[in-house]
Amino acid sequence: MQLETFKIFCDLVETGSFSEAAAKNDITQSAVSQQIRVLENTYDVIFFERGRKKFSVTPEGQAFELAAREMLELYQGIGSRLHELGNVVGGALRISTVYSIGLHDLPSKLKTFSAEYPDVDVIVDYKRSINIYDDVLDGRADIGLVSFPQRRKDVMADVFDEDEMVIICSPTHKLGKKKRIKLKELSNENFISFEPDTPTRKAIDRALKQHNVTFRQQQEFDNIETVKRAVEVAGVLSIVPRRTVDKEVTAGTLNAIKIEDADLKRPLAILRKQSRITTPTMREFMRVMQGVK
Repeated sequence: MQLETFKIFCDLVETGSFSEAAAKNDITQSAVSQQIRVLENTYDVIFFERGRKKFSVTPEGQAFELAAREMLELYQGIGSRLHELGNVVGGALRISTVYSIGLHDLPSKLKTFSAEYPDVDVIVDYKRSINIYDDVLDGRADIGLVSFPQRRKDVMADVFDEDEMVIICSPTHKLGKKKRIKLKELSNENFISFEPDTPTRKAIDRALKQHNVTFRQQQEFDNIETVKRAVEVAGVLSIVPRRTVDKEVTAGTLNAIKIEDADLKRPLAILRKQSRITTPTMREFMRVMQGVK
């Protein structure tokens, strides 16, 4: 049985689509179906429930996926171990990051890293925070980048920076000329939040609760770019990391207001799987992210 079959299987579980799994492996959809059929015949079990409106992974399929990912991780780790022995910075580096870090904090660091190590093939995936921990644990990512790192078993989190949280509004908003305000001044305003399960939202909610802030109306969006656009055009307020709005503040489309009565900062962290080797490539990338010369 070839390792490519394990990868096809895992891609099918992840995407839930035979056509997407086929595209990711540059093969036909019928080839994917054939590979899965061979696996099911080999072990005499059903891995997937197939129907016109239903696609699900059976318990046997879930168990096989875990084993397949372990096999793939061991195989992918061979090159890393050899690089480690030779102290070589090279090969592929897979990064899974939240959008706010990937779009605003990572680019300049990545430019520096790529200039120093042009032979490293850097692959960046943008995902929600909760999925990044899974990517690191399951071996889909060598490095994860998140804000407000959470304690998770078998995951190491190294804080490499922090960003001040600020209130943003349109320059035409009644608060648009202010340089600093207290959180209580946000009461009875219309507010845009991140989704409730994001670490940044939870930190903001704690600060607002401490100052008894209640809003007239509150909406939720799932990423920083949508939040910024809504604030620009809808005359609402939000609280976001300062660096994510540098471009808009410079262009004059948003105003960033310092929070006077709360020290609200967003820690940024690098995630690694505790049980795996930190390769020279990973170590050098972490050095660049931490700003160490």
